[in-house]
Amino acid sequence: MSCPGWYCGRIRFLNEAISECGPCPRGFRRNDTSFICEECTDTPSFYDWLYLGFMVLLLLVLHWFFIDMVSMKRRFSRDVIILHASAYFEVMVASLLAIIISSPIGYLRISSCRVRRISDWYTLFHNPTPNYEKKVYCTQEAVYPLYTTVFLFYGLSLLMMIFVRPWVCNKFTRHKCKMSIFAAMYFIPVLVLMHALIGGLLYYCFPHLVLILSVISCASHFAVRLDQSVKALILTTVTEPRNVVILLGHWFLHAYGIISLTQLADPPIHALLILLVPLPTLFYIFTALFTDPSKSHF
Repeated sequence: MSCPGWYCGRIRFLNEAISECGPCPRGFRRNDTSFICEECTDTPSFYDWLYLGFMVLLLLVLHWFFIDMVSMKRRFSRDVIILHASAYFEVMVASLLAIIISSPIGYLRISSCRVRRISDWYTLFHNPTPNYEKKVYCTQEAVYPLYTTVFLFYGLSLLMMIFVRPWVCNKFTRHKCKMSIFAAMYFIPVLVLMHALIGGLLYYCFPHLVLILSVISCASHFAVRLDQSVKALILTTVTEPRNVVILLGHWFLHAYGIISLTQLADPPIHALLILLVPLPTLFYIFTALFTDPSKSHF
């Protein structure tokens, strides 16, 4: 017997009895033929892993950005490097724990329900009302575990920071270390709220966001230089370790965005697109002089 809506299903019990139509348990999804809730045994697609990787990178980049911002230094110092390493350790451990805790528990792999449409992320808005009478509530995690795993990751990363960062600050550095912790306690809840509200939209548009924001960030990094000549931009980029690391980080994000957008569906062609990674940097360096407002004449 069929069930209304896109997500309502029937649960088959151990005694072979079948329930009324309702939400499937976590980790289950309705079979559209039999309308029985079946356990999700799919493996996350390459795109799914890229999405989870994007969430990890987003948190890590924000940690590094605020650590760099509160340090108020133009060069790497021992304190800043230690804090960057601490943030990397916290985020990586949290991401590994989030995968290990997810089903199957104890393994570095996860079982998932395949994402079919954007409405899978917002089942709350798709509870059917048969014959316009009584609403049947079938809200569930149809994209298991892409939705809850990210929440779990954010929670674990916050716990890791609370337990690790203060010890690192007290043991190795005390220079404005507390400010990086306070900043994280603000932006992590913002990320949680953002994922709760627009997680599905981010799932479909994160490759474009990575490309656009990384290009804007790269341009902003060069724009703060006082000397905008080609020679000065090149020299300050290749001679200062901090600038080299920032540039390589932007190039990595460019490449990640290209890989996420193409999914390397056609490896020989799409791999060549990665050669375009330095293009935004070179474009800025060789065209910066033409954008000087003082030399514009109308």
